[in-house]
Amino acid sequence: MTPAEPNSILDAENFWRNSRGSVLLDVRSPKEFEQGHIPDAVSLPLFDDDQRADVGTIFSNSGKNDAVLRGLRLVGPKMADLAIKAREIAGNAAPVFLHCWRGGMRSRSMQWLLGNVDLAPIIMDGGYKAFRQLAQSTFETPQNLHVISGLTGVGKTRVLNILTAHGEAVVDLEGLANHRGSAFGAIGQAPQPTTEQFENDLFAELDRHREAKRIWVEDEGNRLGTVVVPPDFVKQLRRSPGIFCESSLERRISLLMEDYGDFHPERLKESILAIRKRLGFDVAEEIMTTIDQGQIADAIERVLAYYDRTYLHAAAKNPRPVMPKLNIQDLSEAEMVESLIAMADASLAN
Repeated sequence: MTPAEPNSILDAENFWRNSRGSVLLDVRSPKEFEQGHIPDAVSLPLFDDDQRADVGTIFSNSGKNDAVLRGLRLVGPKMADLAIKAREIAGNAAPVFLHCWRGGMRSRSMQWLLGNVDLAPIIMDGGYKAFRQLAQSTFETPQNLHVISGLTGVGKTRVLNILTAHGEAVVDLEGLANHRGSAFGAIGQAPQPTTEQFENDLFAELDRHREAKRIWVEDEGNRLGTVVVPPDFVKQLRRSPGIFCESSLERRISLLMEDYGDFHPERLKESILAIRKRLGFDVAEEIMTTIDQGQIADAIERVLAYYDRTYLHAAAKNPRPVMPKLNIQDLSEAEMVESLIAMADASLAN
């Protein structure tokens, strides 16, 4: 790793590594930041959205020189405010790290400004675009994944949480996407990130565990609600060894009641409508009637029959190279973790 020197420029990987735990300023426009940003970055836009569009239009129509002059006119009156805001964010921390889209004029202008208020700014060669290339290349790089699989309601996320509590490296894809993966997955969750932001956060999690013996993940498809899981990462998921966790239908229904039983019936029915074509229109109507009657457990059992068929069909079509079974219903947390690790180690040995 290249040491970070004040008033320097680093390539994307060294910028990422050196900026961890430091103040990271994103000087792009608010819409650019909202679309996707480096994890833990703080937005400090040089231009607002309209100003960025204005400068971009002038660049396209009249060239770089006119665009730079327009940018200077826009930034000039607020330079002091930008410097004050940066000092408020950074406190006494220096150096600070900053980037724009390509590592061009916006980065260099802010580097000059913040350098003059003793923040010793470091910029990223290639800007956020270079970071995105770094992040996406990671999904092509082989990861030591081990997959927790099982039928809907077996408690795969709970298993991941237990593994985390026992010191294992875990990437919670559903947690990153704010979605539980089924037609009901958005219920009770925060708004979903953009796919771009999901990719950035996934990269950060994988990178955080890059030295781990294995990384536990949940078995997922190529989408989590509106979020698209990176195709190269999905390919790795499907090639990686897994463990099929089992429990009784009654236990699965009980866990799903804990997750969804307290939500308003209309919200549950909206999710049924989203899959009524796959359920069959008559079956969907029967399930919604069951919900109206307050028989939520019965409705869950009907929906599980559909999800079980869907999972088993997909599993038969794309079988994993390694997929031993583990009944987790009556295991203590310690027994569960011990069994999972032993099975994972055995799969590596084979």
